[in-house]
Amino acid sequence: MARSPLTLAAAVTAAVPDAEVVGARRLTAGGGGRFDSAVATLADGRELVVRVANEEAADRELAAEVVALRALTPGVRGMLPFRAPEYAGAAALLAGRALVTTFVPGYLIDADEIPPGEGAATSIGRALAALHALPPSVVRSAGLREHTPEQTRADVRRVVEAASHSGRLPVRLTVRWRDALEDDRLWAFEPAVCLGGTQATSFLFEDDERRAPRVSGVLDWQGLSIDDPAVDLRWVASAPDAAKDIFRAYGDAAHRAPDAAVRVRARLHAELEFARWLVHGLESHRTDVVDDAAALLESLAEGVKDDVLLAEIDDDGRTDIDDAMTVLANMPQRSGPAAVDTSMQTDAFDPDDLTLGPDSSWNKDDWSDEKRARATSAAHETQPIDRDELVGIAREDARTPLEERRGTPEDRQPDAEDARRSARAAFQRWTSSSSE
Repeated sequence: MARSPLTLAAAVTAAVPDAEVVGARRLTAGGGGRFDSAVATLADGRELVVRVANEEAADRELAAEVVALRALTPGVRGMLPFRAPEYAGAAALLAGRALVTTFVPGYLIDADEIPPGEGAATSIGRALAALHALPPSVVRSAGLREHTPEQTRADVRRVVEAASHSGRLPVRLTVRWRDALEDDRLWAFEPAVCLGGTQATSFLFEDDERRAPRVSGVLDWQGLSIDDPAVDLRWVASAPDAAKDIFRAYGDAAHRAPDAAVRVRARLHAELEFARWLVHGLESHRTDVVDDAAALLESLAEGVKDDVLLAEIDDDGRTDIDDAMTVLANMPQRSGPAAVDTSMQTDAFDPDDLTLGPDSSWNKDDWSDEKRARATSAAHETQPIDRDELVGIAREDARTPLEERRGTPEDRQPDAEDARRSARAAFQRWTSSSSE
């Protein structure tokens, strides 16, 4: 049973000395039920977020986030053009722990709703470039994970070989990924401080003076490490309209030597999510997960049959940052979902997301008052929530809060869109835990 906001608020008083809680409201989050969350209002006007894990993997994630947030000193935060939660305290409970952080306001935009052009897309690119420009000492001084290009390549190879040996990986993907592994141009990158895999839901937005969305906050710090910067960009495959401008802004704002193959590696990491899901199913002896992953891999293989992953890199290892990502064409729509929901439930992407649409020019109408109003509805992730609104919330459009949109397995309707959305949370649960 989910903990009530009042119960969670009591944990705040235990975690934060002298905290006087005068109000509490539920916080809707995109954790797929992995956490119970609430916003507590203190007598001095501050707002704090309290989260308690509902499973062991999520509790480990909270522990990792404590270390990461403590590594963000005031000096480090001053180097970032956005806000990050601040560690306020923690309390041990009978089952797990309660993590308390400062509340970062803002609204969310679903990946496939991010418009092209100046605004949200370019702001995301610049935010990631600033994050990746942090000094490595931020990670090293906290004793967090550090991966060299060789280690990243070896990890990818282990996933590919494990998936291949299962007999459930299509030959086309086996060849495609092994070719990428053997191409040295792809792995000549400079590791950077990164979050270990952001999602669209990692970015909070507010309107600037032009009423255009800009990144105001970044969440999901539990994977802070030194790693391949492309890992933080793999989700961009699920933002077809904005992908070109995200990568262009990222390249223009980067404080390092140009990474010729970052887009190709980002797409490779995106495709490998399905292989990792397959390997997870094999290791956990979950035949339902294995079957679901195999179906996703078959769909992906069909979608990339006319695409050459390494085509964007010329013989000298250069790419044109102004070119859009090569289209992964003809992605088929999967047939209706199985009677039992065994989908990945990930906030990353499904095979359909890896098909990028045609480029289009952005104009001011792309971010109309109607779109802004719809996007603001997603602010329930980080803005005040009236508890009366928690009853019978309608699923009106793609920008309603992620937790509300998913519902529970019992009330999920068996349509293709819900299957895709439910497929976006379970894998996030696994990727978060497996990164420990």
